[in-house]
Amino acid sequence: MKQTLLSILLVATCGFALAQDAGSATVGVSQNETLGDFLVDAEGMTLYLFTKDTENTSTCYGDCATAWPPLLTDGEATVGEGLDASLLGTTERTDGTTQITYGGWPLYYWVKDEAPGDTTGQDVGEVWYVVSPAGEAVPAEGPAEPGS
Repeated sequence: MKQTLLSILLVATCGFALAQDAGSATVGVSQNETLGDFLVDAEGMTLYLFTKDTENTSTCYGDCATAWPPLLTDGEATVGEGLDASLLGTTERTDGTTQITYGGWPLYYWVKDEAPGDTTGQDVGEVWYVVSPAGEAVPAEGPAEPGS
């Protein structure tokens, strides 16, 4: 009986923590010398797009979503300075959660990024890319140099 009660309490607590994590979401901008400006969440964690997605529709579920967790919200989504609020949106996932989009691209994290500003997911499988403030994939080699 104690074991069952403990299990129920643990599941309820984990469910609350997951729901609480969604909350409201803010999309901001970071940059590095290689990739230029790219989207991050409020904590500075890099956000990615998946080129196999279609406009406002995620195709990343199951093992894919385990490696590439979607940026979810259950509240307001906002953009930071330097971003176009008209490009921010949401899409409903098949599990009923709400995923943030930017420029029509559903946004994701990469589980191997450990600290704010990490971009280890860039060009993984030639289908995952950081997202520019214009709502486009940043090429694997980074943005073109001005005047080139």
